[in-house]
Amino acid sequence: MRLPPAYTPYVLRVSLEAGTPATKNGVFKTNFPLDGGQFEREKFAERRLPTDFSKPIHIDLPISHAGAFCYWVEYDGDASGSRTKGREGYFNIDPILRTKARSPIIGQDATVSEKGGAILSDSVNLPLDGLAILTLVSKWMGPLSKWRDYLAEASERGYNMIHYTPLQERGESDSPYSIRNQLVYEPSMFSDKDDLAKDGGKAKLEEMLHIAREEYGLLSLTDVVLNHTANDSPWLIEHPEAGYSPSNTPHLAPALELDTAMIEFSADLEAKGLPTRITSSQDVDIVITAFEDHVKSLNLWQYYVLSVQAERESVRAALEAHNLQPWDGVAHKSVVELADILRTSGVVQGIGTHEKRFGTRVEGHVAAGLVKAAFVDLQDIEALADAWVRVVDVLNVPLYQEWEDDTRAAMDGIKNRLRYARLDEHGPKLGPISKELPLMETYFTRIKGKVESDPGTYSLANNGWIWNADPLKNFALPPSKAYLRREVIVWGDCVKLRYGEGPSDNPWLWKHMTNYVQSLAMSYEGFRIDNCHSTPLHVGVTLLDAARVVNPDLYVCAELFTGSEEMDTLFVSRLGINSLIREAGNAWDSKELSRLLYRHGLGKPIGSMDDACVTSKEELPPPTGKGPTRPCVVIPHNGSVPHALFYDLTHDNESYLDKRSAEDALSTGALMTFSYSAIGSVKGFDDLYPKLLNLVQESRAYEATRLTEGSGIARAKRILNTLHAEMATGKFEEGHVHEESGYLVLHRVQPSTQKGYLLVAHTAFHKGSKDRGFISPVKLRRTKAKFLYGATIDFSSYDNRNDDQTLRGMSGRLVEMPPIVVPQGLDGEGPYGEVIIPDSFPPGSIMLFETQLQGLDSSLDAFCSSGSDEAFGDLDLIDLNVVLYRADGEERDATQGEIGAYNVPGIGALTYCGLEGFMHPLRHIMRYNDLGHALCGHLRDGTWAMDYVYSRLEKQVQTFPKLAKPAEWYKKRFDRIKDSAAPFLRPKYFAIVISEAYKAARRAAIEQCSEFVSSGHSFTQDLALVSVQLHGIVQSASMDPGKPTPSLAAGLPHFSAGWARCWGRDVFISLRGLFLTTGNYTGAKKHILAFASTLKHGLIPNLLDSLRSPRFNSRDSPWWMLQNIQDYTLSAPDGLSILSESVKRRFPQDDTWVAWDDPQAYSYASTVAEIIQEILQRHADGIVFREYNAGPNLDMQMKDEGFNIDIKVDWSTGLIFGGSAHNCGTWMDKMGESTKAGTKGVPGTPRDGAPVEITGLLKSTLRWLDGLSEQGHFPFKGVEAIIDGKRRLVTYKEWSTLVQASFEECYYVPLSPSDDPKYNVNPALINRRGIYKDVYGSGPGREWSDYQFRCNFPIAMVVAPELFDDKHALDSLKLADVVLRGPLGMKTLDPEDMQYRPYYDNANDGTDPAVAKGLNYHQGPEWGWPLGYFLQAYLYFDGKAGSSPEDTNETLHYLHRHLLPSRRHIRDDPWAGIPELTNKDGEYCRDSCNTQAWSASTLLDFLETVHKLA
Repeated sequence: MRLPPAYTPYVLRVSLEAGTPATKNGVFKTNFPLDGGQFEREKFAERRLPTDFSKPIHIDLPISHAGAFCYWVEYDGDASGSRTKGREGYFNIDPILRTKARSPIIGQDATVSEKGGAILSDSVNLPLDGLAILTLVSKWMGPLSKWRDYLAEASERGYNMIHYTPLQERGESDSPYSIRNQLVYEPSMFSDKDDLAKDGGKAKLEEMLHIAREEYGLLSLTDVVLNHTANDSPWLIEHPEAGYSPSNTPHLAPALELDTAMIEFSADLEAKGLPTRITSSQDVDIVITAFEDHVKSLNLWQYYVLSVQAERESVRAALEAHNLQPWDGVAHKSVVELADILRTSGVVQGIGTHEKRFGTRVEGHVAAGLVKAAFVDLQDIEALADAWVRVVDVLNVPLYQEWEDDTRAAMDGIKNRLRYARLDEHGPKLGPISKELPLMETYFTRIKGKVESDPGTYSLANNGWIWNADPLKNFALPPSKAYLRREVIVWGDCVKLRYGEGPSDNPWLWKHMTNYVQSLAMSYEGFRIDNCHSTPLHVGVTLLDAARVVNPDLYVCAELFTGSEEMDTLFVSRLGINSLIREAGNAWDSKELSRLLYRHGLGKPIGSMDDACVTSKEELPPPTGKGPTRPCVVIPHNGSVPHALFYDLTHDNESYLDKRSAEDALSTGALMTFSYSAIGSVKGFDDLYPKLLNLVQESRAYEATRLTEGSGIARAKRILNTLHAEMATGKFEEGHVHEESGYLVLHRVQPSTQKGYLLVAHTAFHKGSKDRGFISPVKLRRTKAKFLYGATIDFSSYDNRNDDQTLRGMSGRLVEMPPIVVPQGLDGEGPYGEVIIPDSFPPGSIMLFETQLQGLDSSLDAFCSSGSDEAFGDLDLIDLNVVLYRADGEERDATQGEIGAYNVPGIGALTYCGLEGFMHPLRHIMRYNDLGHALCGHLRDGTWAMDYVYSRLEKQVQTFPKLAKPAEWYKKRFDRIKDSAAPFLRPKYFAIVISEAYKAARRAAIEQCSEFVSSGHSFTQDLALVSVQLHGIVQSASMDPGKPTPSLAAGLPHFSAGWARCWGRDVFISLRGLFLTTGNYTGAKKHILAFASTLKHGLIPNLLDSLRSPRFNSRDSPWWMLQNIQDYTLSAPDGLSILSESVKRRFPQDDTWVAWDDPQAYSYASTVAEIIQEILQRHADGIVFREYNAGPNLDMQMKDEGFNIDIKVDWSTGLIFGGSAHNCGTWMDKMGESTKAGTKGVPGTPRDGAPVEITGLLKSTLRWLDGLSEQGHFPFKGVEAIIDGKRRLVTYKEWSTLVQASFEECYYVPLSPSDDPKYNVNPALINRRGIYKDVYGSGPGREWSDYQFRCNFPIAMVVAPELFDDKHALDSLKLADVVLRGPLGMKTLDPEDMQYRPYYDNANDGTDPAVAKGLNYHQGPEWGWPLGYFLQAYLYFDGKAGSSPEDTNETLHYLHRHLLPSRRHIRDDPWAGIPELTNKDGEYCRDSCNTQAWSASTLLDFLETVHKLA
């Protein structure tokens, strides 16, 4: 994360969702000095995180200064006693840079001011995006006494920081980057040598840097060279350990031999009669062939292989001494097999190290033991020694091959370098080959006076770089063979520094380089890390930390060549790099340049909405926990891409004359200044130098041309650089870039004032063209533009004008354009300004305009975001269903087809008609400013979406009177947007209105919920909103047959309206979570009373159909209703009063079917208590009937027998049995539909018998009623039943006791077969043990289905935990956790079951009966709602029988981890719910409802249970 400078201290908040793994005994760790004191990289402050499963956890870090910091969370791992370290995060805080203020470059008359950019006395904060950096090569500036001219020139050209190449004493090559002494400045800079003697010139140089800062407004940046030192650094004599040598890095020994051989061979070329001057490829081949022969004589293969002679003697001696290591399993193996065994066993010492000749070997006793055990037929010592030699020969084969490969690579490298350096047109064209200028650069520096006596210590590896190397690997260390294979593009004047793993490995070097960086940090405002990608990370981190100790506001930039954005981010994060250098010169055409500008310099897109829509206002608690809260603005952070320092050209790259054309300097240079980033250039670019200058060999001085006629593009740069800084300080942070036919148009805008600057640049990527080309006129909607400046560049010659003393640019003349008028136009989209390109505008030309949006309503942002709470605050939950949600089917049903979901071209119909429909795409758009999204394009094209939003509410005011206020609120804002906002701003303002409305509506909904919801975390609230999402009014489904009333949809989109909307089973599985935990007791009560009124045959309908044509084919629905009535009495205020509520009965007492408006309908009433009793009594008597209107008109799939309903109580066990092979009366109710597969009318899961969840619900009801009856709150004692031929009273307690006594025996399948006699099991049918049966007493021929392991038993555990043996229960739950639990739900069948089919496809009309027409609906697909019951059951029984029942935190953490996929899904899915089901392992199922009532409900049940525990 990149964070802004702490001009005013602010807080960085790290937020963790409740219940995530990091909260499991979590500890937040950071090296940010939370407790005060000085920053230390390895010193970490800790904050122990509270264990909170209901609310998010915040860690607030007070930010008051710059720096680069790391953080992570450590928490308990899965294994007992283990700790897990979370992923490291990094935050880099920008430094505060202060510089001199300057006068505005654009005067009050909107023209370029001649006095603009003048240095003022005041100082201002300069944001990084305002940096305009000029690179000056120090050696070409001459002594300090001549610097003022260059400083004045840079200041006049609008630069505010100078990048000085290294100013330290240069080595013998005279390269600024080959530093001879890091603590002494270059002597040639000082006229008075006393200045140098006192402190290495530091004080005198700082005087000049002070002048630059105070008089010229120029901050200072210098290179920090950490990787190498000059080859003649005097301290290398005393400290050769600072470099890599064969002495401390032994694998370099053969590389040194090869390097020495190359030097000696080069010195002897003439004596050998070989060409010393390379004039042709033939010369190259002759020399290299001769050198190859010379290298062969070195016998470098000896560094690779085992010595045959030494190995023979060693094994022979061991055999004679009977010193043998035993070997097993090698007898009679071939020599090839023996060699393989040796390689894999690790006994070959020194292999691959190349540290010394014949350093690869096998200990004699090891080899002797091997040959003795392998060659069992040989006894003679000489014969065994010869056998070992044969093994050694095999071992050596790949080692010889490795030597040959490495030698070939080295020869190729030398050959290629020889050709480049002496033959290639673009090479340096070096002179004759000699000892001083050998075939290629030497890889080692030999310290004179020392190397002669100790070459291993005083031959130090030179630094360089390697193509496509891994920047995290040191190519001077093994296993790299880069020096041997000559893969390093070496700098012969630089010795690579050897830091080791830390200061203890090389104390003197670390101390010396720490002094170096700290000295620089005290003098300069910024560092450029030279060769950063080759800087070992730990070195860069440690030394930059040391630098920031003396200068916390140090600006750090670097150029990386990692080839990977991921690797770039790693370096930026670890080193605290503030800016990465990017270069426009790398673009190969205008399209690529446009991409680079968009990527690195755009800022935010024009019309961006994150500040307006994503930020929020909150109250910040006091840091100590005491005192008043403080108002604050909360800005979410998305992470950062590395900030750019965008150069038009860097000092070490070819000029534009070489790469493109000289003319492109003006156009690309201008484009860089319009980047919302730091920018950079080199003096030679502005002065139009024709060629790249050689840093090493060039010694002439710059010419200071200031702003004169011969100053190249400097006059244009003065305007543009100064404007660049002004745009940064003025927060012109929004931009737009457009490329067309070689033109680039870049517009920068200040979002608050909508003032902007427009740059039109005609790029010149190709030489010679003067053609204007073609670009469409630039239309600026509702915007006036005024010409400020224009120029092209004219070259009379591209020749070099340098002389022996001075560096000069080409003869290029800046030709300034006369002003042009920007005409105003008007078309169907409104007024516009139109920039028309003049007839003469050749490649390389630029034009600059000031722009201003006309008719800007400065209060529009505030107006659009105001008043939402007043507009939406009075809405009830049913109103909010309309405002927030409504799927297409619901909306069309509710509005007689007049309104449907809004259709966005390129996206299609939105998920919801209400705010959530628009918010799903807007969340992404707002957070990432994705103004290229199809919705944004649609909004720019017209205002149809705005009209839709308010008109759909206006049209429904008659039904929902309270919608008038939000409709009016919308309309006023959208009308004002239409009147005053340009089309390009419509997406922003639409987003403000929609997001403000959404936040207000969501707040209104949450505020009407229970404390559990209103104080809960976002996941709890997201789940609670599903109750608003699915509970609303449609015309075709109601709780009243005579008028529309709110009803709960089972799911969307499939159950949005009509007879399929409201299901008895679904309603009552969902009611507790969606209505009772959320506090909507009124909604719950209305559903209870409506369904209770339909009681018939002792059942309630599965399909309600607005109470008009309910269908009674569900055995479990009445028991779910009774469970909900019980839950209601325990949850709602005065909940018991519902039992005395009078309910008019939909059907007559004799169960006759009558129409809802028949006089017999609703002709009598019962209390809820009486209805409860009727359900139990009818079951006790037995329920036998045939469904009304049985036949294809009722169910076109069911066979005739399936319409027969038969339910009874087995009074020997107390269990309720029912169903048949022809129907499916529980929630697993899929009826076969395929004629082709022969499954039509065949239930997929009949579950006839006593399903385990019905038994649990029965037991729960009996326990509850027994308690109520005992307390006098229920007017009945039990039921009448015929037992042993006599009708008698069976009390609730007796019935409950009967079920309790029989449950484990009937349902449990013991883990051990030895326990089978204790239980009612058939061992032949058992597929898995340690489970609870899904059904007890399945019908004849399907007895096996009792033993199917399914997800229903946890339901019984939650509602009637007393039925279960605690240990049996927990063991079965742990098994379900492994076998059945999926990411978003529970598998409906054991994967080991032969019927398991986890992919549901209702459209499949194939011949496979198992899956045809989706018969496998409940045979493996993972359903959402059983997951909540599983979690509740696990929590309960782990508390009873777990390893630490007194501490539930471990279990809660474990179970909350199971909720992470659900958290992500409801947050990210457009339906904002939990799906009905998924296929295997959470895979999307197209036939599933995308949001299902019971799926969200049971998770809320679990979360409320956790909340109560807390």
